[in-house]
Amino acid sequence: MKIGIIGLGYVGLPLCVQFAKSGADVLGIDLDSKKTDALNQGQSYIKHIPDAEVRDQVNAGRLEATTDFARVKELDAALICVPTPLNKNREPDLSYVLNTGRSIAAYLPKGITVVLESTTYPGTTEDELKPILEQGSGWKAGEDFYLAYSPEREDPGNPDSQVAKIPKVIGGHTAACLDKAKAIYSIAIETLVPVSSCRAAEATKLLENIFRTVNIALVNELKIIYQKMGIDIWEIIEAAKTKPFGFMPFYPGPGLGGHCIPIDPFYLSWKAKQHGMDARFIELAGQVNDAMPNYVISRCEEILKTNGKILQGSRILILGLAYKPNVDDDRESPSYVLMQKLETMGAEVHYHDPHIPEIRLSREHGKYAGRQSVEPSGEYDLFLLATHHEAYSAADLKQHGVPVIDTRHIQSRESADWKFA
Repeated sequence: MKIGIIGLGYVGLPLCVQFAKSGADVLGIDLDSKKTDALNQGQSYIKHIPDAEVRDQVNAGRLEATTDFARVKELDAALICVPTPLNKNREPDLSYVLNTGRSIAAYLPKGITVVLESTTYPGTTEDELKPILEQGSGWKAGEDFYLAYSPEREDPGNPDSQVAKIPKVIGGHTAACLDKAKAIYSIAIETLVPVSSCRAAEATKLLENIFRTVNIALVNELKIIYQKMGIDIWEIIEAAKTKPFGFMPFYPGPGLGGHCIPIDPFYLSWKAKQHGMDARFIELAGQVNDAMPNYVISRCEEILKTNGKILQGSRILILGLAYKPNVDDDRESPSYVLMQKLETMGAEVHYHDPHIPEIRLSREHGKYAGRQSVEPSGEYDLFLLATHHEAYSAADLKQHGVPVIDTRHIQSRESADWKFA
């Protein structure tokens, strides 16, 4: 069986490697020739995927990459793993999914199985993607080709997270479509979780991420309230999580990051409006989380003021650009929001991140491309610790004599210069 994976980012590349390791013949497809060239040379461009994992599969002849969408005609299955961002009005941007559909439709061989993995609102696979595939190919879904939805479940940087062991939710356009999709994923994934439809699978992914968004918003709001009361939210969470039932710990931070949590809930909120409903709980959680960078900046202003300085003209070093610990994934990172807001207010802002030596060109933060990580030093007026990298837990930041705003509760609070946001 030959598996094609379209979109070779943080979702597609791990999937390529896992299918190849499981014995499938894998063709990775992406518009970015830098990615396809790197893979064909046995090189990984994602830090938590070692070069050796890619090189072994390329050398074994099980993994190849291309920019040529016409090669879809060689495939038994095509798995679509492209971005689904929001536009400037916080509405779903399905252009990557739909353009992928247009690019492959004319080349679909009869009997191929197409699976969308990109997170989106219920109805996307059947109402948006299916008509494009049918019109471009002349085939009928469920008869001439098979169509399914199976949401990605990636946890970058977690050494205990293995693609093969993460249960895979799958919904098919028809019963036959579900059977075909199950047969494909069973090659590489140990546990499959079939659901009744594509819409059910799409809704499952949104529930997973909305659950996290709402609970993060709750602890973010409590952090601000408790700080005003002189209560340590971190102490409260540690105490509460000793309860062996009915509680799951979530932790506050400077804002939401990653491709899923800041974006996916708004896909459902937008779709709910089309059905005459307001997703008030989801939108309120979004408002709370979106306000966190402003709260952090207000804390920066307070600390600077105690040292006789103002934000305008101050030199600030943001510690951590990645959205989560110990990875090089900076998608939707709140550090960029902090950087932009601080610079707008007149501060001179640099960053340090041991996993991101230079900011790469991206659709979200293109204006920062080329900026390089700088080392902490006593030349700054403030350190703003935004990402819980292990390197910061071990670092002696106090040696520089610079006040630290810690949004992640990383180190002890023995020093008067160590403040918790």
